[in-house]
Amino acid sequence: MTRVVLGSASTGRLSVLRGAGIDPLVIVSQVDEDALIAAQPGAGPAAVVSALAEAKADAVAAVVPAEVAADCVVIGADSMLLLDGALCGKPGTPEAARTQWQAMAGRSGQLLTGHCVIRLHAGRPNRMVSETRSTTVHFDSPPDADLTAYITDGEPLGVAGGFTLDGLGGWFVQRIEGDPSNVIGLSLPLTRRLFERVGVAVSQLWDARR
Repeated sequence: MTRVVLGSASTGRLSVLRGAGIDPLVIVSQVDEDALIAAQPGAGPAAVVSALAEAKADAVAAVVPAEVAADCVVIGADSMLLLDGALCGKPGTPEAARTQWQAMAGRSGQLLTGHCVIRLHAGRPNRMVSETRSTTVHFDSPPDADLTAYITDGEPLGVAGGFTLDGLGGWFVQRIEGDPSNVIGLSLPLTRRLFERVGVAVSQLWDARR
């Protein structure tokens, strides 16, 4: 039975997979994102998020329990918002979240998510594939009172670009162009294609869950 391992602490990614019929084993990677980004000063935005996804998948693949590593696929992913040519990650503080929203209110940005899938068979990596998906997000201009309440809630502090589509942040997103699941953190169509490239049909994973 092929298992799915999600190398991410993101509740959004977990929710996307569960809603699509897969209940993965979650193993959070310990990748130092800031150090990895700093090590790629000349890399383009898509290459940066792809490298982060690959590093996370690789780190998790190395610690998957033996009984799972006998037959599984590991998913690594990382999302960042591209605005004015700069990548924006998790704000981390209320002040940074407010600055982020002041920059993107009434404008649009590209939510980039790097995806990496590693196939483990008989306890060993068999193949790794990766790709980046971009979705354009058009933001509203939330009233100051609503923005303050949103930041006080804490949700935007720990998510890419300081917003969510499937949470409180959805009130302040006018529309998107592209794959909505990518904005939440994991593109289902792209992940399906990556599964196929490593020899796993998504329907097999549904059967495993049942």
